[in-house]
Order: sequence, then structure tokens, then C-alpha cells
Amino acid sequence: MTEFLRQQQDLLLQQWRKEGTLGHPRTAPGGHNRISDVPGVTVGHSTLADGEIQTGVTAIMPSKENLFTAPLPCAAAVLNGFAKPVGLVQIEELGLLQTPILLSNTLAVGTLFTTLVKQAIARNPELGRSLPTVNPLALECNDGWLNDIQALAVSETMALEALDSARADFARGSVGAGRGMSCFAMKGGIGSASRLIPSLNATLGVLVLANYGALNAFTPGGVPMGDRIAPLLPGLAPQRDAGSIIIVMATDAPLDTRQLKRIARRAGAGLGRTGSYWGHGSGDIAVAFSTQRQPVPPDDAALEPMLAAASEATEFAVLDALLSADAVTGFRQHHRPGLRTVLDTLASTL
Repeated sequence: MTEFLRQQQDLLLQQWRKEGTLGHPRTAPGGHNRISDVPGVTVGHSTLADGEIQTGVTAIMPSKENLFTAPLPCAAAVLNGFAKPVGLVQIEELGLLQTPILLSNTLAVGTLFTTLVKQAIARNPELGRSLPTVNPLALECNDGWLNDIQALAVSETMALEALDSARADFARGSVGAGRGMSCFAMKGGIGSASRLIPSLNATLGVLVLANYGALNAFTPGGVPMGDRIAPLLPGLAPQRDAGSIIIVMATDAPLDTRQLKRIARRAGAGLGRTGSYWGHGSGDIAVAFSTQRQPVPPDDAALEPMLAAASEATEFAVLDALLSADAVTGFRQHHRPGLRTVLDTLASTL
């Protein structure tokens, strides 16, 4: 390791001890640096932590309105398709979000679908009869390392609890869908960030379900740290750049579906900054929606700061997930340590 890199790593660790964050944003964050800085957007969780069962559900509520009758502009970017989501095909075709967004583990997608259908029927009694059917959006990552995924422990009750508990001030880390997730061989989970876009008088918010990354590639704040962290974790089970990440972006900018897809694609640049290359076994999917139902979209040239913010907010949301997550021991005594503890140990050597 060069002396320059060592100095950069030491500066990063000093920043962590002083500020509790990694890296300095290039664009100003919103008031709480969360997806809920976008007005009307809320997030809720239901967490199940019981021995070998370590899983949960996270709900993103774009608004309190009836999304079936008043859908929002929406788009998705599939960076790598090793995934089992539901709802992306119709979003690709029509560019509309008709339900809240639910996140959980891979084998819970059917349960999430059913919950969203029942909720939509309750608000629209003629759904599927005199009205069309609904297109639920449910996305997943594989939490099978820490969670006994075969137990099929996620229930409709949990999904409803996540939806009903949605609020602007929400927890991150080892909660909800993030309970059993791993990231760079450490504890992953739910992370969030936001960025202000003054030129558009708008905010961009990001929420991630982070479950990917090999430790030797970990690059917080642009500084390679994985090889320095690894010796502190003897016996740690390795992780490939697999397992998946879901990125949900929200904005109050009046963007149309085509522009939202452009924004969603920039999540890939943010993932690359953390050290990911979207490995073979990873489902890396970004979804972006606007809270403006009848957008009058700006000229594409005006999107430049939004494109940069989408990349940066994705990067920082991943770091937020890692820094917010507590260590978890679950299925077959598999363990993932929290990054905060690892960095405290490393910082003590300075």
C-alpha cells in the first residue's frame, strides 16, 4: 500500500470518529438526508428477529393517495437481472406506479404481491371486475445467509405492519427487509440519502436494500479499505459481489417516465464507487418515481445536476446502510459484524 493511500485511509477514519460518516457529499443533502425529504414520501418496517429467523419487510409509500386511480410516473433500470421481482414488466410498458413499494427476501415476493392486491381491492372494490387489475411492485434480495429463508416467515400481517407504520422519521440498518442482509461481508440492510437540486427547485431521495459486495473491493469515500479491514475479521465468511441491491429513488421534480429511467440508470455509477461491478449472482435494480402526477418535464439538459445527485445519493445510501446496521447472528450461527464496530477497532490503531 502506498503512503498516500495510507494517509487517505487515516483521514477517512478520523472523519468517521469525528462526524460518524464516510466521505463528504459534493451536493447538499436534504434536511434529514433520507428519501423522506421528498415531501409525501414515507417508509415503514416490520422486523422479525428470532434465532435463525432474521428477516422483515420494508414499505415505501410514495403518497397517501389512491395510487390505483392516481398513479405516479415511474421507471426502472435493471443493471443485472439475477432477481425475482414482480411488477417491473408493466412499469416498463406503461411507466406508472400503481401501488406502494414493498421490499423483503426473495421467497416472500408472493406474499408481498398478495398484500398489495388486497390493499388495492379494499380501496377499489371493483378492481379486477369492472376495473382493470392492479400492478403491485415488490422487490427482493436473498437474505439466506443470515435468515432461514426456507421458513417462509414473512406474512401478510408483517407486510401490512410495514405499510401502516410508514413515516418520515424511519429507522435504517438491520431493520425491516434489511434485517438479514449482508454487504461487503459485513452487516448490510436499509440505507437512505437525499440531495437538493436547486436549479429544479426539487429534492432527490434514495433508499437502498444493500446485500452485495466483496470485502476486498470495499471503497468508502473513494478510498480502498477492504484489505485493511479484512485482518480485523478473522474467520469471517466471504461474500461475493452477489446477493443483490434494490435502489428506490423518489423526486418531486416533474420528470416523465423517460427522464426517470435516465435517473435510475445513474444508480450504477454510485454502486461502482462503493466497489461493485454487479456480479453474476446479483440482482441490481433501480426504480425511480416522481410525486408529480402530471409532469411538465424540464429540458433534458436541466437534468445534469439530478444525474450527478442520483449517483452520489446511491453511494451515500449504501454507506448509510453499513454505518446504521448492527451486527446480526442468525441462521446456522452465521454472523455479520457491523461496520461501526470494525471502524472503531481500526481507528484505535491510529
